[in-house]
Amino acid sequence: MNASVSPTSGSSSAASGTPVDDAVTSPPPKRKLSSLAGLRPFLAPYRGRIAIAFVLLCISSAALLIVPIAFRDLIDKGFVTHATSGDINGHFLALAGIALFWALSTAGRFYFVSWIGERVTADIRSAVYRSMLSQSPAYFETTRTGEVLSRLTGDTTVVQTVVGSTISMGLRSAFQFAGGMVMLAVTSLKLFAITVAMLVAVVLPLVAIGRAVKKLSRESQDRIADTSAVAGEILNAIPTVQAFTQERWEARRYDETVEGSFTAAIRRTRLRATMTAALIGGVFGAIVFVLWLGAQSVVAGTMTAGTLASFVLYAVLTAGSVGVIAEVWGDVMRAAGATERLVELLTAEPEIRAPASPAALPPAQKASVSFSHLNFRYPSRPETRALDDITLDIAEGETVALVGPSGAGKTTLFQLLLRFYDAESGSIRFNGVDIRTLDPQTLRARIGIVPQDAVIFSADAYANIRYGNTDATDDEVRAAARTARADEFLDRLPDGYRTFLGERGVRLSGGQRQRIAIARAILKNPPLLLLDEATSALDAESEQHVQRGLEAAMQNRTTLIIAHRLATVQRADRIVVMDAGRIVEIGTPATLMQSGGLYSRLASLQLLA
Repeated sequence: MNASVSPTSGSSSAASGTPVDDAVTSPPPKRKLSSLAGLRPFLAPYRGRIAIAFVLLCISSAALLIVPIAFRDLIDKGFVTHATSGDINGHFLALAGIALFWALSTAGRFYFVSWIGERVTADIRSAVYRSMLSQSPAYFETTRTGEVLSRLTGDTTVVQTVVGSTISMGLRSAFQFAGGMVMLAVTSLKLFAITVAMLVAVVLPLVAIGRAVKKLSRESQDRIADTSAVAGEILNAIPTVQAFTQERWEARRYDETVEGSFTAAIRRTRLRATMTAALIGGVFGAIVFVLWLGAQSVVAGTMTAGTLASFVLYAVLTAGSVGVIAEVWGDVMRAAGATERLVELLTAEPEIRAPASPAALPPAQKASVSFSHLNFRYPSRPETRALDDITLDIAEGETVALVGPSGAGKTTLFQLLLRFYDAESGSIRFNGVDIRTLDPQTLRARIGIVPQDAVIFSADAYANIRYGNTDATDDEVRAAARTARADEFLDRLPDGYRTFLGERGVRLSGGQRQRIAIARAILKNPPLLLLDEATSALDAESEQHVQRGLEAAMQNRTTLIIAHRLATVQRADRIVVMDAGRIVEIGTPATLMQSGGLYSRLASLQLLA
């Protein structure tokens, strides 16, 4: 089971204090609106709906721009000229018709735009998740899962808000602003010219503020991601936190990240509030001054009251549109930053991927493995050689145990065999085929693994065991559980195999979790089985149960065993002793005990203990 690998000796799992990769979390030197172009592939499949939403947007904006004209005619032809009741009723009916048409087109636009926003967000989340599933373990050595989860939730929510409403509001306001400006010019060219001159004087100084808002938006999103990363790390280690009574310290550490997020958000909000206030205040001030000039023209008789009323309405629409655009611009900048962060995940290239024309593995019930002059360093520790000139041949059906002190490179050998990493030099052959010429999924489908820390998913026993073969029937799952000696406790659970096992299997003991993992490997029925410290953390009774399950799982297949307890490898055909990334001894348990080498010393220490 690939997902179950748990690095121990020689592993490279990122520790809690691992710095995050600059390429993932550091903001780029310059953020542009063009970052939103990253959404284009997700919007392209829905061009038809986008076109409908755009047409409805144009219609609703046009309907709104007709309203001031209707009011002008109502005032000039209905009230000022003392029209009949029928004329007035006609004008009001026209207004009601415009309002109904506006309402229907706006509702249609809202539906289509909201649908697009929800659909695009769902597609982005799926694409990012698939991209993360394809990354090799080396990627997660320097990238915290909390950071990824923050982008999957927080950043996609920002994008959903912008695509599903904000952009629509912005376009609507832009149309209203442009249409309003045109109608202001048509209504009174003199007043329009004065309005434009004053608006330019107000808007230009705010451009610099807008740039600062962009920078603070990205910083705020990064701080939110930090809080998610800290929370995810600690919530997955609650027993350790409580065992060391570090609840207060962890709460204080989380409070510090939350405060950092709050401070960044307030800086951004304060700047946006300043920009919005300055923009709206300046625009309305300019319009009020222009309206005062218009009122003087009405008094002088050079402009009708209806014309001034329509100019006032167009001015209000234009000013309101500017206010909305100011609000929308900040959200769009946030979305640009969020899109950048999501695109970084989407474009991350996995270090391990299938070759263009992968080789085929010959069908075989058993597996042979050959390591030839293997050298390897972990990307996060390039100064330390984890494997140094490893050469080892494992025949079909053979059981080989890897022993040695922690850090000897035993688990690293498993990691390379599963092709979670590629060796610097040398080769690994599976049934005579270089694994670098294979599709990693083809290779891993032939390998089963029982790790030291069995991964149990938040599901029932059926689903957890069936993870080894999703096409297996319930009877096949039960047969695998019986072989692994897991049926002994599964049948006693409240709902049997349908019992929910809890998050990470918290409702099971360590030995029970191990037997679930063994059943999963048996159900997969691979020709090669990897046992990574499968019994090291168990008590004597649980170890006996698990050992019987392992013996059943090892029948008729090639097996590689990593073990610190030397009593568990006595039945191995050969024992390979490793130290500091090298093979220092190979032989049977009896011959190695007599050799007086590292194996003999380790065995003596265990017996003495």
